[in-house]
Amino acid sequence: MTARRRLLRAAALLGFLGLWQALTAWKVRAWVRFDHLPTVLQVADALKVQLGTAVYWQDLADSLRRISTGFALAALLGVTAGVLTARSRTAADLIGPVLELVRPIPAIALVPVAIMLFPENEQGIVFITCAAAFFPVTVATRHAVRAVPPRWEEAVRTMGGGTGRVLFGVVLPGALPGVVGGLSVGLGVSWICVISAEMVSGQYGVGYRTWSAYTVLDYPGVFVGMATIGLLGWATSGAVELLGRRLTRWLPAPAPAGVGA
Repeated sequence: MTARRRLLRAAALLGFLGLWQALTAWKVRAWVRFDHLPTVLQVADALKVQLGTAVYWQDLADSLRRISTGFALAALLGVTAGVLTARSRTAADLIGPVLELVRPIPAIALVPVAIMLFPENEQGIVFITCAAAFFPVTVATRHAVRAVPPRWEEAVRTMGGGTGRVLFGVVLPGALPGVVGGLSVGLGVSWICVISAEMVSGQYGVGYRTWSAYTVLDYPGVFVGMATIGLLGWATSGAVELLGRRLTRWLPAPAPAGVGA
């Protein structure tokens, strides 16, 4: 990323924070009411206090553990299901209808099911997190595998390659950009659902702490939780995208915006 783009992004973020500070400090009441929101400086003070507590870091670790466990399971199961339904008609007939029936159900709606299925809240929250990421990963993988040009597979088979060589040498590498895109989307959905699940049935974690702050009218604490969630989501999504770029570095670099238009 060029220095100009970094500067532009930093200016956009500072502009957003400045507008927030002005609207809340001046207690603007228009179509929406900014006089009920804490200022940026109040949120910064609350964040500074929380950074010095062990509870904040423990909540951070708990949420990261849940998201990493649930997302890892979703990535493994989702890629497997996507490849199977794309490569096997039998698997598509057996698994496909069930997936399409369950896929429209929001993962957060599975909270009652998780409570009934699992004896502990921890297991239920991981289950919801996994379910949230599973379907985006599965659908993206399925489409990516089907989009691999058939002539690639034919070329490998012509040279004597078997099913395993075709799968691991052609299909999966060729579908990798689409799979990475599905993982990135799935991770974002996972964060939404793990935080929601922590608010509904959790006993600790960033989501639980954010909701607890709201119940006692600690509005700066609520925004500290929101900022923490945003930063965690940004950092983990960036990690997935970085991993994806390294795994697909053999692909030709995209042309700069405006070139060839």
